[in-house]
Amino acid sequence: MSLNPSTGLWPASKFGEDVIIGVIDTGIWPESPSFSDHGMTYNSKLPSKWKGTCQEGQDFNSSLCNSKLIGARYFNKGVKAANPNVTLSMNSARDTQGHGTHTSSTAAGNYVERASFFGYADGVARGMAPRARVAMYKVIWDEGRYASDVLAGMDQAVADGVDIISISMGFDEVPLYEDPVAIASFGAMEKGILVSSSAGNVGLRGGPLHNGIPWVLTVAAGNFDRTYAASLTLGDNKEKEQHVIVGRSMFPLNAWVKDETLIYNKTLSKCDSLKLLSEAPRGIIVCDDTGFLDDQMDVIDSVTNLAGAIFASKDPSRFDLESMSCPGVLISTTELDTIIDYIKSSDNPTATIKFQQTVTGKEVAPSVADYTSRGPSPNCPAVLKPDVMAPGSLVLASWIPNGYTATVGTNTLLSSEGFHLISGTSMACPHASGVAALLRGAHWEWSHAAIRSAMMTTANELDSSMMPIKDVGRNFTAASPLAMGAGHVVPNKAMDPGLVYDAAPQDYVSLLCSMNFTRSQIMTITRSKGYDCSESSSLDLNYPSFVAFYDKNVTTGVMLTHRFRRVVTNVGGAGARYEVKVVAPEGVKVAVWPKSLAFEKKNEQRDYNVEIVYPSDGKGRVLYGSIVWVEESGKHAVRSPIVVAPTSAGK
Repeated sequence: MSLNPSTGLWPASKFGEDVIIGVIDTGIWPESPSFSDHGMTYNSKLPSKWKGTCQEGQDFNSSLCNSKLIGARYFNKGVKAANPNVTLSMNSARDTQGHGTHTSSTAAGNYVERASFFGYADGVARGMAPRARVAMYKVIWDEGRYASDVLAGMDQAVADGVDIISISMGFDEVPLYEDPVAIASFGAMEKGILVSSSAGNVGLRGGPLHNGIPWVLTVAAGNFDRTYAASLTLGDNKEKEQHVIVGRSMFPLNAWVKDETLIYNKTLSKCDSLKLLSEAPRGIIVCDDTGFLDDQMDVIDSVTNLAGAIFASKDPSRFDLESMSCPGVLISTTELDTIIDYIKSSDNPTATIKFQQTVTGKEVAPSVADYTSRGPSPNCPAVLKPDVMAPGSLVLASWIPNGYTATVGTNTLLSSEGFHLISGTSMACPHASGVAALLRGAHWEWSHAAIRSAMMTTANELDSSMMPIKDVGRNFTAASPLAMGAGHVVPNKAMDPGLVYDAAPQDYVSLLCSMNFTRSQIMTITRSKGYDCSESSSLDLNYPSFVAFYDKNVTTGVMLTHRFRRVVTNVGGAGARYEVKVVAPEGVKVAVWPKSLAFEKKNEQRDYNVEIVYPSDGKGRVLYGSIVWVEESGKHAVRSPIVVAPTSAGK
């Protein structure tokens, strides 16, 4: 994320000082060192806007809150109504699942030294906004999750005075007027609160993303350049030259498999027969790439006579190994060939495996995680979703101490160190929530839409090799905005975006009025009679992105036209002038007028128009490009993605 304690957004926002993040989740483990107020007691006086409380309950008293964890509430009327005779396993804000503790500490955890997951990712753990305040609203129970509890929790967070809401969950394939997140977040938006939400984890397998709500920030998940590894050394110490291969592993013990015989033959190398492997001599079994890595690991787990295992894949980076219960290492098929050649050429082929290695900066990153849900939004296709991408794969953050985290063979290990590495858009969302909190701390005058706009228009569409970000789920082809939104969040650039696309509550109401909802359905969302559809009705929301659809069943070659109008606000310096740069999608014509925008002073607004002329593509392709407003001085480049997609995209 390129945050620096000496320069940029961290010091500009005072590391999120006095910004309150309300987390809607499974609860919190208040004793975690991530929620210590160490270093924050100098500012023990809570913000005057704060109206929340530390609600007592089972194994949770008010003294567990402090200057970091300033509030904790729980909402159980829904789960109790649905299950009249239920006895809740933990009737308080205490976390029994780990999820809420993980997301809270990712967004705003305090500094924790010597944090790691069984030796992996060791170092100083901290949240994105380490000096922000945390308030937990528990709405998910071991006994279930209910919409009424989610709605009540979010409404209470708004009433309590939070600045940012982080919600790493969603409701699939429900219309906006039946979605508790959409309804509650509309009320939050009215109060100037940005709601940051996860896109979902169905990948390309099935349904579209959730939380495709026009007034929230929808976050996709990416992989980043930290790999958890084991070093595999061929040969013993007596050999003059030893070849070292670094592969992927998450075996949780601080152990060596030392100078063990390498076993490779075609009878065993599929690693799919428990009977055959149980009869093999002691050593390190070398497994071929069969395409069934999980099945191979399951078999090896059940074998007691082997010292270790080497697994292979054509592309190991496709796998997010959240655990590895056998002393194994995953390598590439190219490296497998090296090992096989060594075995064939040696009279006594041996190897040593050392675990608990962490490698950073070696892989091209970021990339779109294969599990992240894709757009467009089923709720409101006219607004391009997701909005941005943030780190979501194998994120280290706090965990409940009595929760399962790993296995060795058939033995379960608990989180003795209080941290866990897990993956999902649930982990990406609090990264973005924390960045939003930092931006709120640096710009208290910005609206929720301005914060979201700043994060989107400064996001990076290129990876560390300066090539387009790749999509793991689509065989590492270039990622489209339907997978990653505008790109990977760049916090320091978002602090000074130059221009922002703002939006007010009535703008969203105008959007709703164009969606063929009844008055009753619109009022379910707005919960107010103060809005109506008399002012205007338009699907063209003032949003930092553009999306146009076509029916792939219509005759190929038919040209369609879609027009947009946008208004940008200058949040940079006075006397700024911008020129437009268009990167048109393949076969698409994009016209923008005027071609330049001049601003005499800060907060001045200018509007522009866009016309997209595009074909009905019988192949159903998703085409994409961008519109970039480039300041003459070169200081700012305000980029918005363009997508042309079939109406069936995401289904």
